[in-house]
Amino acid sequence: TLALALKIGLAPLHAWLPEVLQGLDLTTGLILSTWQKLAPFALILQIQPSNSTLLIILGITSTLIGGWGGLNQTQLRKILAYSSIAHLGWMILVLQFSPSITLLTLLTYFIMTFSTFLVFKLNKATNINTLATSWTKAPALTALTPLILLSLGGLPPLTGFMPKWLILQELTKQGLAPTATLAALTALLSLYFYLRLSYAMTLTISPNNLTGTTPWRLPSTQLTYPLAISTAMTTCLLPLTPAISALLTP
Repeated sequence: TLALALKIGLAPLHAWLPEVLQGLDLTTGLILSTWQKLAPFALILQIQPSNSTLLIILGITSTLIGGWGGLNQTQLRKILAYSSIAHLGWMILVLQFSPSITLLTLLTYFIMTFSTFLVFKLNKATNINTLATSWTKAPALTALTPLILLSLGGLPPLTGFMPKWLILQELTKQGLAPTATLAALTALLSLYFYLRLSYAMTLTISPNNLTGTTPWRLPSTQLTYPLAISTAMTTCLLPLTPAISALLTP
C-alpha cells in the first residue's frame, strides 16, 4: 500500500511530485497528473487494502499537506501538484467504503485538471504573475477560468462539489464524522490558493504600453473544442448528482 501511495504521490510520500511536475512542460505535466494515476489506482482497487487506519491517516495527511503546501507557491505547476495531492487524499479516504465514489472522484478530478492545464497552456502561463496578461489574450477564457478553479476547490454549485459531497456523506454514514469534518476544513486551505489564482487572473491588470489592443498573432484553435467540452463538464454536472448517486448505491 505504501509503495502505491508513493507511486501516486500521497503525503507523506509526496516530496517528489511538486519538484518533478515543476520540471515538466504543461502537456507532460497533464499526463503525469492524470494518466499516470490510472495504473496505481487500478492496483489499489484490486488489492483492497485491509488496513483502514493507514488509509485514513494517508488521506487526512494528503488533504492537509495538499492544502498547506500550495499556500505560498507562485509556480502554477507546483500549485497543481499540491492540488493533485489533496484530491488523492479525498479519494483514499473513501476507497475502503465505496470504490465507486472513488472512481467518480478520480474521473471528476481528471476532467477538472484537464481543463485547468489547457487554460494555462493556451495562456502560456507558468507562474501567477503571467496570469495577469490573460485578459489581452483570451477575455472569454479568462472569465470562465475562475469557475474551473473554484470547481477544483469544490465550491457549489460547480461540478467539483459533487464528489466532496458524496465522500462526506459516506464518511458520516460510516461513523467517521470527525474525519469528515477535518477533511472539509482542510479543503478550505486548497480553496484559498484557487481564489488567489482567480484573483490574479481576473482582478489584476498587466501593464500595457501598446497603442493597439488587438493581438497581432491570433491564438491557435486546436485546443478550443476539447477545452469547451471539459469546461462545460467542469462547471455544469452538479444537478446530475442525485442520478449519479442512485447509480453508485448498490
